[in-house]
Amino acid sequence: MEQNQQPFKSGVVALIGPPNAGKSTLLNTIIGEKVAIVSPKPQTTRNQISGIHTRDDAQIVFLDTPGIHRSRLRLNRCMVDAAWKALYGADMVILMLDGWRYATRPEQWDRDLASVATNLAKSGLPLFVVLNKIDKISSKEKIFSLLARCQEQWPGTDVFPVSAVKGTNVDRLMDMIVATLPQGMPLYDKDQLSTLPLRFMVTEIIREKLFLTLQEELPYNVAVDIDAWEQDPETGLLTIVATIYVSKAGYKGMIIGKGGRTLKRIGSMARPEIVELVGSKVFLELWVKVKSRWTEDRQFLTGLGLG
Repeated sequence: MEQNQQPFKSGVVALIGPPNAGKSTLLNTIIGEKVAIVSPKPQTTRNQISGIHTRDDAQIVFLDTPGIHRSRLRLNRCMVDAAWKALYGADMVILMLDGWRYATRPEQWDRDLASVATNLAKSGLPLFVVLNKIDKISSKEKIFSLLARCQEQWPGTDVFPVSAVKGTNVDRLMDMIVATLPQGMPLYDKDQLSTLPLRFMVTEIIREKLFLTLQEELPYNVAVDIDAWEQDPETGLLTIVATIYVSKAGYKGMIIGKGGRTLKRIGSMARPEIVELVGSKVFLELWVKVKSRWTEDRQFLTGLGLG
């Protein structure tokens, strides 16, 4: 190594925060590719989603986590547990906050962040606070007020006002992350963007199209699982059979739609992204099944990678 060459940095950064703070959007912006699904609906992310960002002086493995919230449902408790477990193997933490939410509803701050602040303090990890969605806040006074509140809540912590969707201040955030990470060798090949299995990423693509197609009508208790994954060695055609699970018969009809049109539209939206992901022709077959109370079924949740 030449004397003037900067030491290489590497490490794991956990993205933590309440639902709909923009963690997945920030991850996709940093990676430059979509590795986490994004929807206007909060609590879209259910598992730890990893994204790998490699540059000349560093490699950073980001863990996008489910939104931290209170719930009695086993599914939601598993999601929050997955978020906090991300801290165990992390070198530092980024707390992501929805600036627009607290600028318009300041009374939500304590309810959302009291337990978060306590758990972060226990972790002892280096912390950055990211105040997201500043592009939606027209008043600079409100932005300055939120920044001051962040400093009051986490004294001495660097706070970054950003717009994840527009990329505002993301480069500055990245430089500070690299400066804080320990020296180390790359953990993965420089061209690798994620550690996620292809099958999992396919289920996430399908789930995203469900959210985007049905929006507010779609219930949270919907899951996607792969039943078959077979590639023809001669033609290269990959046949994927996936099942969408819902908890009530009424939801099944909603997803299928009249004459199966809604389900076909979901498949048509998902297929091009899956083709790009797997690099081959794809035949996608979707089914919808009712599984009552699956959100409380420990064995089923474990099969989905939750719990």
